[in-house]
Order: sequence, then C-alpha cells, then structure tokens
Amino acid sequence: QVQLVESGGGLVQPGGSLRLSCAASGSIFSIYVMGWYRQAPGKQRELVATITSGGTTNYADSVKGRFTISRDNAKNTAYLQMGSLKPEDTAVYYCYAVIVLRLGALPNANWGQGTQVTVSS
Repeated sequence: QVQLVESGGGLVQPGGSLRLSCAASGSIFSIYVMGWYRQAPGKQRELVATITSGGTTNYADSVKGRFTISRDNAKNTAYLQMGSLKPEDTAVYYCYAVIVLRLGALPNANWGQGTQVTVSS
C-alpha cells in the first residue's frame, strides 16, 4: 500500500512564500510522475504542476513564474516552492503521483489527503 503525505501548508500574507512537500512511502518500484493539484471552495480540482522522473516539468499558466516544482527521486519526495502568493492561490493542495508497485505492474494514480494553503492579509 502506498501513502502520500503532504506537509507545509498554512496561512501566508499576499506576496509571501510557502514550500509544500509530498513524501511517498510503501512498496514502490518506481514513480513516473509527481505533482500538485488544488481545489478552491466551489471550484473543480485543477492542475498546479507536475514533474516526471526525468525532471520534465509542467505548470498551470496561473502559477508559471511564481511556483517551482522539484523532486528528490532517492527520497520519493516532491516539493512545490510557491512564491508571490495571491489570495486566489487559496485552496486545498493535493499531492498526486503515478506509481508502479512492482516490475511489470500497471501504473496507478495516487492522491494525498490534501493540505490547506490560505493567502490572506
């Protein structure tokens, strides 16, 4: 069984910074993609950023230039450095990972429990 554990959320003022972490644990053979999605109240969950095992990144237009995703493959951990935060970044942020449990198995999508990020003065 795989667990994704997020940390680093909280309350920050507009213009501030936060760093989220997501650690995957369990019986893991490989992790194809790790990333972050977010869901604000009354809105659909949306992509924030993803990163492949090779380091290829993808960002939502709304966060380009402000957020940076990175990954430590040895630790099965992804990070989201968020800067120049805006009130509209307020949401629950969910870690996402596509994981292969053993050689030859199909990859499966996994989600963390979510961490709240609130940007407010």
